[in-house]
Amino acid sequence: MMHALLSDMFHLQLPILEKLLRPVLVYLTLIVLVRVFGKRELAQLNPFDLIVLLSLSNTVQNAIIGDDNSVTGGVIGAFGLLTINWLVVRTLYKAPRLNRMLEGRSTVLVNDGKVDRKAMEHERLTREELMEIIHRQGFEHLHEVGRVVLEPNGTFYVEALEPSRTDNQHRDLITRLDALTGEISALRARLDEGS
Repeated sequence: MMHALLSDMFHLQLPILEKLLRPVLVYLTLIVLVRVFGKRELAQLNPFDLIVLLSLSNTVQNAIIGDDNSVTGGVIGAFGLLTINWLVVRTLYKAPRLNRMLEGRSTVLVNDGKVDRKAMEHERLTREELMEIIHRQGFEHLHEVGRVVLEPNGTFYVEALEPSRTDNQHRDLITRLDALTGEISALRARLDEGS
């Protein structure tokens, strides 16, 4: 009984080479698909994107493991995925041009406070989604934002159009401290002359 249980758990139903090739093919296909469908898929997960991501993971699971549900098959599949990821990361690290080609370029969505409608359309971002991104970065209104960039890895860089209130207060405080330092130096000089 125990022998049959262990045999079922660890017996491979598919050849090892197939078990290694399946995750590699799925991984490479997913890289191409994410690149084709754009940075937006990496940028944020709205409810629809979350559903797609969850469905995608379930869909490719069968492609990776095939009809084999053994522990050994799962370990070999995981090994294949981790190995191809390690190889891709090493290759991209050593080949910056290939890395830029696969990752793509940054997309400027807002420049000098003006929304680039073509860039927004290209990245399939709505104005509401842009406003949500801006709000998450601490800005209340679009006119406060000088630049918004969608990076190749799906993150957003948001830059203020004008210095923030805190920056202005900091600059004013430094100016006042410099003035006080000058006055104190002048007073010390007078006291030294009077001694």
